[in-house]
Amino acid sequence: MCGIVGYTGSRAAMPIILEGLKKLEYRGYDSAGITTISDRNTHSLKSAGKLIELERQLANQHLPGTCGIGHTRWATHGKPTTENAHPHHSGSIALVHNGIIENYQQLKKSLQEKGYTFASQTDTEVVAHLIHSHYQGDLVKATVRAIEQLHGAYSLLVADSNTPGTLICIKHQSPLVLGLGTDENYVASDIPAILSETREFIFLEDGDMAVVSSAQYQVFADGQEVERPVKTVSWSPAAAEKDGYKHFMLKEIHEQPRAVRDTLRGKFFAGKVVLSDLRLQPNEISDIKRIILVACGTSWHAAMVGKYYLEKYTRIPTEVDIASEYRYRQKIIDSGTLVIPVSQSGETADTLAALKEAKTMGAKVLCICNVMDSSIPRESHGVLYTNAGPEIGVASTKAFTTQLAALYLMTLYLAQERNQLTPEQVADKIVDLEAIPAAMESVLQDGERYARFAERYHNYTDFLFLGRSYNLPIALEGALKLKEISYIHAEGYASGEMKHGPIALIDENMPVVVIATPSEVHEKVLSNMEEVMARKGRVIAISTNSTAVEAVADTFIVPEVPEEFSPMVNVIPTQFIAYYISDFKGCDVDQPRNLAKSVTVE
Repeated sequence: MCGIVGYTGSRAAMPIILEGLKKLEYRGYDSAGITTISDRNTHSLKSAGKLIELERQLANQHLPGTCGIGHTRWATHGKPTTENAHPHHSGSIALVHNGIIENYQQLKKSLQEKGYTFASQTDTEVVAHLIHSHYQGDLVKATVRAIEQLHGAYSLLVADSNTPGTLICIKHQSPLVLGLGTDENYVASDIPAILSETREFIFLEDGDMAVVSSAQYQVFADGQEVERPVKTVSWSPAAAEKDGYKHFMLKEIHEQPRAVRDTLRGKFFAGKVVLSDLRLQPNEISDIKRIILVACGTSWHAAMVGKYYLEKYTRIPTEVDIASEYRYRQKIIDSGTLVIPVSQSGETADTLAALKEAKTMGAKVLCICNVMDSSIPRESHGVLYTNAGPEIGVASTKAFTTQLAALYLMTLYLAQERNQLTPEQVADKIVDLEAIPAAMESVLQDGERYARFAERYHNYTDFLFLGRSYNLPIALEGALKLKEISYIHAEGYASGEMKHGPIALIDENMPVVVIATPSEVHEKVLSNMEEVMARKGRVIAISTNSTAVEAVADTFIVPEVPEEFSPMVNVIPTQFIAYYISDFKGCDVDQPRNLAKSVTVE
């Protein structure tokens, strides 16, 4: 979950690494550090807290050199202190690390017996000393011998002041990419860190070791040099900037109509859905007997909506599993099982592990992902990219709505190929789906109303979100967003479940956000609202222009769309509620405490 940046070339390394770390701070912001190499000496500066603290110190302390490594940390082992910040050093060796070394305690004990002392509580320092313990003038050989002893999921970036200008990169179940330049090269744990410097990337595969200098790079797998394809990334560097918005999250909320259009673009031809990247043969489609969606967090909520889509239109039994639970329970999988992992980053550790296990057991795996050539797409048989563009805010917004669009596309495609829908029905659905971005845009015009709402409601300590059918996952997502970025306790429930426990919590101090747009169960939702009002609860409704709703609740109006598309529209008010309350309270909207964007550890 941490951010890694490396540079080797002819320019000053420190400013390039610092700028890269700024683009990766969403991956962790407990501490940060940079080490550069000049005249066979290492120069290092580390700081606890957010990256701004390190930047303040660097204003008065230049780190010379044209090669270096940097890190922004999400704490796993050891508190967020300067001592625990990366890079860690052992003799001439400096190292940064993302992931977890599971056997670090055993290794640490062995190293202590050899006379090594430890200045931190981290598992990372163990790796630095371990490499040093094998070092006899050849950093590559020492690193290879060290990683043979490591257990866990990790990526490593290693520098040695005795071999200035050379970086060693190791990828093992944690993301790492190479960026290629002219007489200079880059390393990063995610594309946005170096997108302003290069568009040419190599995506390392699990088990790869890369040796990188300013003039060249070599990639090795199982001790043999291999070629990895160079990919051109089309994202604009400007897409990762705030573009005048106060926060990345607010910008990304407003980008959702564009992102959904981009996800749909090129997927329709002559009234049919065309998804060639799924790489499914007709017999494989007809042989599907069961579908399992696996995901974490916000992506899990999207998968829950996907279950409604898939079962309604494909008539295939569909399950939704939290990846961290799915990977550790007994599974029933055969060749008739289709597994659909859903992940924004493509590096989510639990989802990736669940995918690999299902694939080993014989399942067909088709993923939905936002990041090109990340680990989950590479491990899957086929992929449907969401094309949301880089999402920097830790609380996911546009990634979620594009996942909903992608799940609907995949559903239409399977229903079309299995003849569950006629060509005319598919064509009509496509027309309805293409109208949704315009409906989303109309909701985005009402931001000021949510700001006023935040002023009235920011002091409440508990919220309840209620929804039914397609909008139950939106209630769960709304509660998650509020607790993530405002630190207000919030829970999402199925409206019909309120009487089975949560109603005991309702009084005048409990705001209840009810998703009450037209649906097959609309009258029942209105009854649930009345039950809340009878207990003096404060009802906030998300609804179309309904007199019945406005009579009993504060109401946020959204345009009426077909029920199955309503999650893509109704989620926007819940995002605004969370955003404006968080901003009004003075919370760090884009970098909420204890969280990171890409969860690459268990």
